[in-house]
Amino acid sequence: MGRFRRFFGLPHNLPNAMTLESYLPILLFILVGLGVGVVPQVLGYLLGPQRPDEAKNSPYECGFEAFEDARMKFDVRYYLVAILFILFDLEIAFLFPWAVSLQEIGATGFWAMMIFLGILVVGFIYEWKKGALDWE
Repeated sequence: MGRFRRFFGLPHNLPNAMTLESYLPILLFILVGLGVGVVPQVLGYLLGPQRPDEAKNSPYECGFEAFEDARMKFDVRYYLVAILFILFDLEIAFLFPWAVSLQEIGATGFWAMMIFLGILVVGFIYEWKKGALDWE
């Protein structure tokens, strides 16, 4: 810790609460986080191939060309599938806290979750039979 004070020219008689020494781990954490987030992107840009073609420049998930007339009609089925995915994804997120606390909640909690999963499966089968997941 003394090297840190000497490097930044801080007096040696200051108490630790008045120096920046206690913030060194936070600074290192921020620098490592930025390095982990930025370095792979920069390396991918510099070392990756730069060959765009028709398939790369085509619309990916929106289902229609992004830069056309603003009044054009678009397929609502994409948004329906996206909403259904989010709905079932959020319902499945309830399984994690249930699995962690399964020993504490006992048989009552187990059967309550089985009823919940049964309702979830019935809803999934219903939307499957209605064709909400089919993309034509």
